[in-house]
Amino acid sequence: MSSMDKERFESVIEEIREGLRKEGGDLEVVDIREGIVYVRLTGQCESCMMAGLTMKNWVEKRLLDAFDEIKEVRAV
Repeated sequence: MSSMDKERFESVIEEIREGLRKEGGDLEVVDIREGIVYVRLTGQCESCMMAGLTMKNWVEKRLLDAFDEIKEVRAV
């Protein structure tokens, strides 16, 4: 990602994190390799029954919609 894309990426991640924090959770970006973003849900999100849906329907969707170069988001 270019520096401008990195700034936009950080902005989108912060939007996601703010939403998760409202529910007592958070998100950590662990790595980005070959179009795959590796993330870890933390806080209340770790043990939440909805974590899988949150990851797929919100975190991944938001990142895929915002960045053409991202192919997938994986939880670690």
